[in-house]
Amino acid sequence: MSHLSASLPDLDRDLLIESDLWQSLEDLEAVIDRALAAGLAYVTKEEGIAFLPECELSLVFTDDAAIRTLNADHRGKDKATNVLSFPIDEEADPFGPMLGDIVFAYETVERESRDLGVEIRDHLTHLCLHGFLHLLGYDHIEPDEADKMESVEVAILAQLDLPNPYEGTVPLESLD
Repeated sequence: MSHLSASLPDLDRDLLIESDLWQSLEDLEAVIDRALAAGLAYVTKEEGIAFLPECELSLVFTDDAAIRTLNADHRGKDKATNVLSFPIDEEADPFGPMLGDIVFAYETVERESRDLGVEIRDHLTHLCLHGFLHLLGYDHIEPDEADKMESVEVAILAQLDLPNPYEGTVPLESLD
């Protein structure tokens, strides 16, 4: 259990490591706990999101093959992806007790971190926050929603002294 502060709800997280590839990241739990603590604190204070006193989420650490199956079954996209979120109720008020599941694919996360020239821990922190925000109803399908979600991600990452992962990328509205 992560005790974040007296003013924040407890956030229980259940980690399931399905792929041994994740064993190479010795401080996996610390990375996830840091990201979730920062995300929970930010959305509670800055976004006014309310949570029940004890909330829970599951984090699954798998591989490209498993996440490809999930992506095909749930999103109709037959390809691996870095992270998938499965919210229990993305419109809850307050949120909890169960928030949902976040699933990560090692090979994609590792490859993206290498391609981006960032530490895998920093990329995983971003993806954890991204998945957490999806559990709370944030999305990036429409440009205005994407702007909002990205601004929250960037603000939380800045509090963790991590750079803006969207800097230098093409805005969604300019893509065809």
